Amino acid sequence: MEENMSRYKEIKAAILGAGTVGGGVYKLIGRRQDELPDKIQAKLTVSRVLVKNLNKKREGIPSELLTDDWESIRKDPDIRIVIELMGGIEPARTYILQALEAGKNVVTANKDLLAEHGKELMDAAERSGCDLYFEAAVGGGIPIIRPLKECLAGNEITEVMGIVNGTTNYILTKMTKEGMDFGEALGQAQKLGFAEADPTADVEGLDAGRKMAILASLAFHSRVTFQDVEVKGITKITARDIQYADAFGYVLKLLGVARSEDGQIEAGVSPVMIPKTHPLANVNDSFNAVFVHGDAVDDAMFQGRGAGEFPTASAVVGDVIAVARNMQYDCCGRIGCSCYKNLPMKPAGESRHKYFLRLIVEDRTGILAGVAGVLGNNGVSINQVIQKPAVDGVAELVVITDKVETRHLHDALVIFGEMSMIREVASVIRVYTQK
Repeated sequence: MEENMSRYKEIKAAILGAGTVGGGVYKLIGRRQDELPDKIQAKLTVSRVLVKNLNKKREGIPSELLTDDWESIRKDPDIRIVIELMGGIEPARTYILQALEAGKNVVTANKDLLAEHGKELMDAAERSGCDLYFEAAVGGGIPIIRPLKECLAGNEITEVMGIVNGTTNYILTKMTKEGMDFGEALGQAQKLGFAEADPTADVEGLDAGRKMAILASLAFHSRVTFQDVEVKGITKITARDIQYADAFGYVLKLLGVARSEDGQIEAGVSPVMIPKTHPLANVNDSFNAVFVHGDAVDDAMFQGRGAGEFPTASAVVGDVIAVARNMQYDCCGRIGCSCYKNLPMKPAGESRHKYFLRLIVEDRTGILAGVAGVLGNNGVSINQVIQKPAVDGVAELVVITDKVETRHLHDALVIFGEMSMIREVASVIRVYTQK
């Protein structure tokens, strides 16, 4: 093996960040050390690992590789690949820009940074002629970035949607399968390490929103940022909503949905009732899945572990291998930014969807007629309705609408809020319909 290894040149890489994913990437590269020369026709060595605290022990990473000096990495001409796994906006943004300016290729898993500053980073990579790969930024170990950029390049993609946050999918699975309420399911997710102590980014849909900005940009070849994505989380979902979803033939999931239609893009993250027959309805626990519709491929789904040490490391190391291969054939930068269009975002109020409404109403004659009248006067037609028997003078009225422009539904909800006979609009949840 030593003789075989000696005939290969060496490519040196640096890892920025030695947390869960950074440690996983170092370990996985170590596992594949004997095979990598045959895969990339070069030896791959991690020569530096950037950390904040040199005194903290990093399991599995030799202490002599650790450094807290970014400049020593930036100025080292032998380090050709920078693997950014720090997360957050700064200093990750600065380090990536400086690495690209120094002619180093970059692999990152930083969804926050890409969703906010993707254009700036891609422009910097293009100027330098370097690779910027980010497969692990969406879906952990699920291959979806490169399939969109390469394998499905012959398609016009009109819809990309999916379950792109394992924490919320785990919570909703427990609420659906075991009848837990939101708080109990969240607590269990935190105990098992699926949810952070502060779960806001997950349960409020922020994490999924950033991922959908990236996916929409790639799918529709037009820049979509996090600010363009409408986001609603799952904190107000109740066991009652899930029971009704089941009764109507649906499963409730936190879905990211992005569509391109009539020269406009719409992108959002929200709880959605999806038919039990849809493939995404059966993606449970902490698994993620992304569903793509193209004019040539029709429907395709990518499913797997959406987070974790080795699933995410799998995507990162795959990118590193791809970059190293490009270096061997002097073709770095061959697949750059694919946002060659400039499509507008559809105004939020003009998007058309079906909705599930759960109203708590007074038990008096004419309630259903009054609700139907308000909806009808605002251009909202009813598809299905259920009225539960009253208890203590209060009844529950459930409506599923036909497709309606969101602004018209909003107008009706404003009127409901002013009607004394309606005690509460308890739930407003989208119902998935195909284009």
